[in-house]
Amino acid sequence: MSHRSNPQTALKPQDLVVLLKLLGLKEQRRTFAELASDLGMSASEVHSSVGRATEARLVHVTEDHLRVAKEALKEFVLHGARYAFPAVHGAATRGVPTAYAAPPLSGHLNQSTTELPPVWPTPQGNRRGLALYPLYPSVPKAVDKDPWLYQMLALFDALRSGAARERQLASRLLEEQFA
Repeated sequence: MSHRSNPQTALKPQDLVVLLKLLGLKEQRRTFAELASDLGMSASEVHSSVGRATEARLVHVTEDHLRVAKEALKEFVLHGARYAFPAVHGAATRGVPTAYAAPPLSGHLNQSTTELPPVWPTPQGNRRGLALYPLYPSVPKAVDKDPWLYQMLALFDALRSGAARERQLASRLLEEQFA
C-alpha cells in the first residue's frame, strides 16, 4: 500500500504577522522585498506566506496589489488563530512588553507590581518579564518601526494568553481595528 503525501496547506505563525502588516498598510503598496525588510524576514518567506494566505482565502492577489480579506482575517484572528498558534511561555528574561503589558491594554488594565509581565525575549528589550514567544523571531525588531503592528500583535498575544477579562478587552480592541 502506498502513502500519498498530504497536499493540505497549513498556515504558519509568520503568515499572521505578514497579514497584519498588510492590513496596516491599507492601500499602500509594498514589494515582497520591502515587506521582508519591514518584517525582518526574507522575500521568499513573505512570498510563501502570501501564497499560504491566498490558499486560505485571507488575502487576494491582483495584478499589482495584495488585498487582505478583512472579514475573513477578523474572523480568524478573533476566533481561530489563538488555537492555531497557542501561546508558548518561557523563563524570566529581558524583552519587549506584550499582551496586557503593552499598549493599548497597558492603559486599560491595572498591572500587578509584583508579577513579571509577559515580554517577547530579546537582548534589546527594555523590560524584564516572563517570556511569551512571538509568532516569529523577528517580531520584536519589526514592531520597533511599526507601532500599529506592535499594538495588533500585543493584542493578539492577550487574546491567546490572557485571562478572561484581558481576552475580552483585547477582542473588542482588535475588532475595532478591522472596522
